[in-house]
Amino acid sequence: MLIENERTRVTQWYFPKRGDNTGWHRHAYDYVVVPIQDGVLEIRDANGAITRSELKAGVPYFRDLGVEHDVLSGNDFGFAFIEVEFLQNASQ
Repeated sequence: MLIENERTRVTQWYFPKRGDNTGWHRHAYDYVVVPIQDGVLEIRDANGAITRSELKAGVPYFRDLGVEHDVLSGNDFGFAFIEVEFLQNASQ
Protein backbone atom coordinates (compact mmCIF):
# COMPACT_ATOMS: atom_id res chain seq x y z
CA MET A 1 0.00 0.00 0.00
CA LEU A 2 1.52 3.29 -1.10
CA ILE A 3 -1.37 5.68 -0.32
CA GLU A 4 -4.69 5.20 1.43
CA ASN A 5 -7.11 7.93 2.40
CA GLU A 6 -10.88 8.50 2.31
CA ARG A 7 -10.90 8.94 -1.50
CA THR A 8 -8.06 6.87 -2.97
CA ARG A 9 -6.07 3.68 -2.41
CA VAL A 10 -2.82 3.20 -4.33
CA THR A 11 -1.16 -0.22 -4.25
CA GLN A 12 1.99 -1.48 -5.92
CA TRP A 13 1.74 -5.12 -6.96
CA TYR A 14 4.96 -7.08 -7.56
CA PHE A 15 5.30 -10.59 -8.97
CA PRO A 16 8.84 -12.00 -8.52
CA LYS A 17 8.32 -14.83 -11.03
CA ARG A 18 6.02 -16.32 -13.68
CA GLY A 19 2.77 -17.65 -12.27
CA ASP A 20 2.75 -15.48 -9.12
CA ASN A 21 -0.74 -14.09 -8.65
CA THR A 22 -2.94 -11.66 -6.75
CA GLY A 23 -5.44 -14.32 -5.66
CA TRP A 24 -9.13 -14.26 -6.51
CA HIS A 25 -10.77 -10.94 -5.78
CA ARG A 26 -13.69 -8.72 -6.80
CA HIS A 27 -13.14 -4.99 -7.23
CA ALA A 28 -15.48 -2.97 -5.04
CA TYR A 29 -14.37 0.30 -6.68
CA ASP A 30 -13.51 1.66 -10.13
CA TYR A 31 -9.76 1.46 -10.67
CA VAL A 32 -6.84 2.30 -12.95
CA VAL A 33 -3.77 0.12 -13.52
CA VAL A 34 -0.47 1.78 -14.47
CA PRO A 35 2.27 -0.65 -15.56
CA ILE A 36 5.73 0.25 -14.28
CA GLN A 37 7.40 -1.77 -17.04
CA ASP A 38 6.54 -3.67 -20.20
CA GLY A 39 5.23 -7.15 -19.54
CA VAL A 40 2.39 -9.65 -19.73
CA LEU A 41 -0.43 -10.37 -17.30
CA GLU A 42 -2.73 -13.37 -17.56
CA ILE A 43 -6.22 -12.62 -16.28
CA ARG A 44 -8.34 -15.59 -15.15
CA ASP A 45 -12.06 -14.73 -15.07
CA ALA A 46 -14.83 -16.27 -12.94
CA ASN A 47 -15.47 -18.90 -15.67
CA GLY A 48 -11.81 -19.98 -15.72
CA ALA A 49 -11.02 -18.38 -19.09
CA ILE A 50 -7.59 -16.75 -19.32
CA THR A 51 -6.96 -13.55 -21.25
CA ARG A 52 -3.37 -12.55 -21.96
CA SER A 53 -2.75 -8.79 -21.76
CA GLU A 54 0.44 -7.14 -23.01
CA LEU A 55 1.16 -4.03 -20.95
CA LYS A 56 3.42 -1.09 -21.76
CA ALA A 57 5.22 0.96 -19.11
CA GLY A 58 3.28 4.10 -18.25
CA VAL A 59 0.23 3.24 -20.40
CA PRO A 60 -2.73 3.04 -17.98
CA TYR A 61 -6.09 1.31 -18.35
CA PHE A 62 -9.40 1.80 -16.49
CA ARG A 63 -11.87 -0.82 -15.22
CA ASP A 64 -15.29 -0.47 -13.60
CA LEU A 65 -16.06 -1.89 -10.18
CA GLY A 66 -17.37 -5.45 -9.96
CA VAL A 67 -14.59 -7.14 -11.92
CA GLU A 68 -13.85 -10.57 -10.42
CA HIS A 69 -10.58 -12.22 -11.39
CA ASP A 70 -7.17 -13.63 -10.49
CA VAL A 71 -4.18 -11.86 -12.06
CA LEU A 72 -1.09 -13.95 -12.86
CA SER A 73 2.33 -12.91 -14.11
CA GLY A 74 3.16 -14.18 -17.57
CA ASN A 75 6.77 -12.99 -17.37
CA ASP A 76 10.11 -14.73 -16.84
CA PHE A 77 11.25 -11.72 -14.79
CA GLY A 78 9.96 -9.70 -11.86
CA PHE A 79 6.99 -7.55 -12.89
CA ALA A 80 5.20 -4.69 -11.14
CA PHE A 81 2.26 -2.36 -11.64
CA ILE A 82 0.45 0.36 -9.71
CA GLU A 83 -3.27 0.04 -9.00
CA VAL A 84 -5.28 3.17 -8.13
CA GLU A 85 -8.75 2.56 -6.64
CA PHE A 86 -11.30 5.38 -6.42
CA LEU A 87 -12.97 4.85 -3.04
CA GLN A 88 -15.56 7.60 -3.58
CA ASN A 89 -17.45 8.83 -6.62
CA ALA A 90 -16.75 12.40 -7.70
CA SER A 91 -20.30 13.35 -6.59
CA GLN A 92 -19.81 12.14 -2.99
